[in-house]
Amino acid sequence: MPANVEIKARIPSVDALLPLATALGDDEHPQLIHQDDTFFSVPHGRLKLRVFGDGSGELIAYQRPDAEGPKVSDYEISPVSEPESLREVLTRSCGLLGRVRKHRLLVLVGATRIHLDRVEGLGEFLEIEVVLQPGQSEADGQAEARALMASLGVGPEALVSGAYLDLLRATAAAPSAA
Repeated sequence: MPANVEIKARIPSVDALLPLATALGDDEHPQLIHQDDTFFSVPHGRLKLRVFGDGSGELIAYQRPDAEGPKVSDYEISPVSEPESLREVLTRSCGLLGRVRKHRLLVLVGATRIHLDRVEGLGEFLEIEVVLQPGQSEADGQAEARALMASLGVGPEALVSGAYLDLLRATAAAPSAA
């Protein structure tokens, strides 16, 4: 099963981090990706249907601890030819947990993916995914993630745990200030 080391951090501005990320990247032009992720209730790990701006999709099953800092995520991805009808089938059979819509700028640094995300209802985030290569240890991936965080000027106090869905659900559950 493929694995990566991930970090997620709240950032004040995608625009401020973009020049730093592109200076580290393999290409000076980041890729803009529109993603609509639907999460379903499952007994183990997480299951999400990702639909891209062009209408294509993929079903992603993954397991990852909900902790701050670099963490390993094991995942499987399957392409989906009819994501909208699959969303309905999975909602009826598994139950819907929620949806996350985001605009993502992707910068590649070798096999590592730097995501600068604008998440509807949450704000702006940095996500780093160090795709572990054969023979690369979890510790190596964590060191690479920390080094990229430092290069981008993002400190450990900005780290968040869980998925965007968890943050959205916590925001919705929090009492509003009157």
